[in-house]
Amino acid sequence: MESKFDQPAMDRRTFCKTVAGAMVASAAGGMPVPSDAAPSDTISNPPLPYADNSLEPTISAKTVSFHYGKHTALYYANTAKMIAGTAYAGLALRDVAIAAAKKPEDAGLFNNAAQAWNHTFYWDQFTVGKGKFEGKAAESVKSAFGSYEKFREAMVKEGMAQFGSGWVWLVEDKGALKIVKTPNAATPITEGLRPLLVVDVWEHAYYLDYQNRRVDYISAVLDNLVSWKVVAKRM
Repeated sequence: MESKFDQPAMDRRTFCKTVAGAMVASAAGGMPVPSDAAPSDTISNPPLPYADNSLEPTISAKTVSFHYGKHTALYYANTAKMIAGTAYAGLALRDVAIAAAKKPEDAGLFNNAAQAWNHTFYWDQFTVGKGKFEGKAAESVKSAFGSYEKFREAMVKEGMAQFGSGWVWLVEDKGALKIVKTPNAATPITEGLRPLLVVDVWEHAYYLDYQNRRVDYISAVLDNLVSWKVVAKRM
């Protein structure tokens, strides 16, 4: 099934204007600014479909401002700059990450493209208001893990086992659900797996709100923010 993540320029919401990743390539860069560049020619950071404070109290507006407005935006800006005038220009973000992963000389491009893709996948799964564990995806999770509580326990366990920066994912592997962790920018899409849900366990994702309490952060995200309707659409 084709995903919006497979589309050039990552146009997540038809009502949103195309936003280019043109910004100063520094960690202190601001929000992306509009661009007249054609969507097929640029990698653009899609606007969030909710306000910065919509995920509170689980994730604060301040964290969203830094994590999305600076970290995520910078990965898009760097990717757009690095692919300009190369064979990667015009490719969908997902395809850039997958192709760059196969070339050691393009490790820097992979890191930025994969991080841009991972982050958008993370932001796009959230619901405003407490998410309800119900529907197709919830039934699949209960079938695979026994219960929501056992699923959450397994996600927390893998998330805590990830030493340093990385991600913990619920993925589909040949029809079976499993939980995997990846370090740094690594992503399941380069391994032929279908990602369904992810929790970002880089420290910048949670330290302003939870300090070193990664367990509390992972649990809170799963309990309060995940849209199981979105997860079902990804299956």
